Amino acid sequence: MTNSNTAVRKNSSPAAVATLIIVGLGVAALGLLSFYTDFLWFDQLGFKSVFTTQLIAQAVTFTLGAAVVALFSWLGFYLAFKNRPIYIKFPSENDPFAPYRQLLDQLRRVVMIGLPVVLGALGGVAASSQWEVVLLWLNRTYTGELDPQFGLDVSFYLFDLPFLTLAVGFLSAAVLLSGLIAAVVHIIYGGIRFGGRETNVSKAARVQVAVTAAIYLLVQGASLWLDQYSTMASSSGLYTGATYADANAVIPGFQIMALISLVVAALFLITAVIGKWRISIMGTALMVVSSIILGGLYPWIVQTFQVVPNERTLEAEYIKRNIEATRIAYGLDKVEVADYQATTDATAGALRKDAETTANIRIIDPALVSASFKQLEQYKQYYSFAGHLDVDRYKIDGKTQDTVIATRELQQSGLGDSQSWYNNVIVYTHGYGVVAAFGNQRSSEGQPVFLQKGIPSNGLLGEYEPRIYFGESSPLYSIVGAEKGSEPRELDYPAGDGEADQTYTTFAGNGGPKLDNIAARLAYAIKFQSEQILLSDAINNESQILYNRDPRSRVSAVAPYLTLDSDTYPAVVDGRVVWIVDGYTTSNNYPYSRSENLSQAITDSGTTNTFARGSINYIRNSVKATVDAYDGSVKLYAWDEQDPILKSWSKIYPNTLLSVKDMSGDLLSHVRYPADLFKVQRAILGSYHVSDPGSFYSQEDAWMTPNDPVSGTNASTGTLQPPYYLTMQVPGTKAPAFSLYTTFIPKSTGEASRNVLKGYLVADSDAGSTPGQVSSEYGKLRLLSLPANTIVPGPGQVQNAFSTDAEVGRLLNILRQGSTKVLNGNLLTLPVGGGLLYVQPVYIQSTGETSFPLLKKVLVAFGDKIAFEDTLDAALDSLFGGNSGAAAGDGGAIVSPVDPAKPVEPGTPIASGSSALQKALQQARNAMVAKEQALASGDWTAYGKAEAALKLAIDAAIAASK
Repeated sequence: MTNSNTAVRKNSSPAAVATLIIVGLGVAALGLLSFYTDFLWFDQLGFKSVFTTQLIAQAVTFTLGAAVVALFSWLGFYLAFKNRPIYIKFPSENDPFAPYRQLLDQLRRVVMIGLPVVLGALGGVAASSQWEVVLLWLNRTYTGELDPQFGLDVSFYLFDLPFLTLAVGFLSAAVLLSGLIAAVVHIIYGGIRFGGRETNVSKAARVQVAVTAAIYLLVQGASLWLDQYSTMASSSGLYTGATYADANAVIPGFQIMALISLVVAALFLITAVIGKWRISIMGTALMVVSSIILGGLYPWIVQTFQVVPNERTLEAEYIKRNIEATRIAYGLDKVEVADYQATTDATAGALRKDAETTANIRIIDPALVSASFKQLEQYKQYYSFAGHLDVDRYKIDGKTQDTVIATRELQQSGLGDSQSWYNNVIVYTHGYGVVAAFGNQRSSEGQPVFLQKGIPSNGLLGEYEPRIYFGESSPLYSIVGAEKGSEPRELDYPAGDGEADQTYTTFAGNGGPKLDNIAARLAYAIKFQSEQILLSDAINNESQILYNRDPRSRVSAVAPYLTLDSDTYPAVVDGRVVWIVDGYTTSNNYPYSRSENLSQAITDSGTTNTFARGSINYIRNSVKATVDAYDGSVKLYAWDEQDPILKSWSKIYPNTLLSVKDMSGDLLSHVRYPADLFKVQRAILGSYHVSDPGSFYSQEDAWMTPNDPVSGTNASTGTLQPPYYLTMQVPGTKAPAFSLYTTFIPKSTGEASRNVLKGYLVADSDAGSTPGQVSSEYGKLRLLSLPANTIVPGPGQVQNAFSTDAEVGRLLNILRQGSTKVLNGNLLTLPVGGGLLYVQPVYIQSTGETSFPLLKKVLVAFGDKIAFEDTLDAALDSLFGGNSGAAAGDGGAIVSPVDPAKPVEPGTPIASGSSALQKALQQARNAMVAKEQALASGDWTAYGKAEAALKLAIDAAIAASK
């Protein structure tokens, strides 16, 4: 039996080794393939230096980390094993370490090499994950700003302190590991023996353990010295930063304990020489007692008996530091605050001075009209639109026009049974065109009025490249491109319902790595697990493979140091569709600045993309990035060239950032103030709009963002009201500007909550249209502070007034009859008419599968007065005594008399003549019949459509008769 087992082991051993070799080679091959495809992707995109820099940095930090850990591990084992007692006698029985000695004697060389290699590899992995910290330290940039406690440049906290803390912690772990290995070896070989009350330590063991302990204590002393600087960003007290107790007890305690560590380290070195453990043990005990007293007891005494009874007074200086630092770190140090004496009386003609703002009030809700875009502009089932559309602005006839815009992207799931590798990868490769609607207009039926639509795309945005190869919903990968003269394979757009009516195209840009050799085709066949990439005759030397097509993922790859805004939006710029992505540089180490959880700060009812993000206490919108929707090219513009973190990264990745001077005027005209930055700033400003330390301490004037009254009331579930983009003229400014705003109410919880307005914050989002020059007004934050003696209803109160008004309720019940439901749009707040005007569009939608929301009514409120009419223009007139003094954008909707369901662009001539008159009269008759039938059946949705069609037909008849 023994011979048999031996034979099995001999036969299985080569097989096991071969298996391990094959697995190892497979893992290495996959790693090389991943490296190869990544290199091709970065190289094609023009950011090869980013890939190589990151790779080299990770390799170097891995090597250094592995070398440090391996060296200390090897030294610990080598010195302990070399100086082990050789002639010592061990008891023949009950020796628990005998098996380990035998094993170590047999495997000495393996352990001496293998243990440092394994531990070094683990250390290298840990070190390589911190490559960014190392590179930032090597390329640090001074700020010129000093912290108020130590007088150090802020760059010390942004760059030096993270690296020094990392280095000290890493070295501490390596020394501790070395000491543990040495102790274990000495115990196994008897250098350290435990016998009852006595512990015998050989000279070699004593020297090695004592010297290692001394080195460890020296490193710990450095760590304690660095800990005093960490109090600058500590959030353990009433606010972020060093408190009175920190400055007068904790920081001196860290300094004293660091010096004690040096003394105790010296005592261990003395022990190594004279062999007396008592002095080092006494020193260690002293250190432990000191740490308890200095690190815990003394700060507690200062806080409890000195600070708490006089906290408001003693903390005033440190609160002031916190307020000033927080405002600077979040870009709130230049907020323009103005007292806004808001009136609540709706008087006739009150909007006369705000005519331009009134004309631009957006009544199309981008969160609700996606279904409208889909039903009216989808054309084919393999196209789709985002669930939440974007708001931008365009110059139309010399005037700024707010628009709701979306791209018509490819949705391959709509192909159904037609899906195949060939169709998904070769044929259906891209979406087509943008669809844009006037933000302030609607058709008579309540549909959006499009200023750009159709396939092929036509409208007021001019000629542009409509093909969307790179978008938020693009396929995983597509293979495009062909040799000259070959027949196009890619479906460009449907020109009809039949196969013969389809239009085909060939991608002509430079959008992805070429598949012009067998190595590239093999690598991508393995990457995407598709043998078709190797076998298909549709692939040739001119073929390109497009992947990583989401704009955010492309920017994140070429600028890994950026935190990206959650809302990426499309714009037609210089004849191309581009995605605009806002990038932030952040830190959580700015001294005295309040730390805020980024994910929580940006979450509200309008948040569509949630990403796990940590806490920050410094943020800058340092980069504006664009991604071309046709060829995927990425451009990074250094938007905040004074940001020290961006300056450091520009040293790490030279020649990857373009200057603002390289931005065209058309691109600048579509830049927005980023929503996520604004959300973080409003979260901070709720407490930091006050400058008096006493007011801050008592939180007597703290504000918060109101809950979105449309979506719910529980702020903990992310239902805060989102900020909204609008073109408006803020009181105190000279002209309207594209802006982003939010409101504030008193900070409170539960039943004590008061939903009245206290503040109105506006960010100027208009960067101008001069090439290479940003408007001086862009980014200015203006805070309208409302007086305490005037009660202006907040969004929650206004929504409640809408819901409880008897006449509004009666009209809404009429709209709800039949198979329809009522949808409340976004509740907008505008500082016009000397007060605050609320506007809310009201949509109805039937319960059918192909239904979409129709804008039927508009609710408005000013003070305690409300109005509810078919149009915003009529509602404003009703609200302000019969004449608001200004005209809204929906005052004169124009609809074709030929097809009432189809909106016509402004200026389209209406058909005239006898034939047109006869057609209009016939349409009027048909509408009357449909109206009677709907009334009889109780279908109020059909009744409303018929009534609108009748009005259109009558108007058409009048026009034709003239």
